[in-house]
Amino acid sequence: MNSIAAVIGEQESVIDADTALAELYAGHYARLVRLAVLLLRDQGLAEDVVQDSFVAVHQKWRRIDQGSAPAYLARTVVNRSRSALRHRTVVARHRPEPLPDVAGADVTVLASERRSAVIDALADLPTRQREVLALRYYLDYSEREIANALGISQGAVKAHASRGAAALRTSLEKP
Repeated sequence: MNSIAAVIGEQESVIDADTALAELYAGHYARLVRLAVLLLRDQGLAEDVVQDSFVAVHQKWRRIDQGSAPAYLARTVVNRSRSALRHRTVVARHRPEPLPDVAGADVTVLASERRSAVIDALADLPTRQREVLALRYYLDYSEREIANALGISQGAVKAHASRGAAALRTSLEKP
């Protein structure tokens, strides 16, 4: 008989807790969410914290002084907000570094093909044009340095560079 009375008493306290928390929810939910938003600066997380606080208070309803339930609920929201902030800090501290941008697998192949095409086009140029372009674009020589290295005038360097670049463009534009 005692066990039946205990079950009935427990059911009545659950009904009382449900009714009381429904009234607390109606009267304090918006205010508690505003409090949590101020603490967390995140609307969605604030709503979650307040909901979790109501669930926690419901679970402990029989051990709470019902007269101070609004204060207990507010304290629960503050404590759970602190926990959420600590969790956010730990997650931020242990966030892995983003992976560096890596070129696609085809970039190396395409660059290799392009390099081969340029080398083949250079091989088809007359010797002097090929020498001028190699010294200019591979060794970054100035026109004066190229002229001294090849024993030609700066004007000849300009002419060979211009003709060689034009021939390369034409050769590389072919499909």
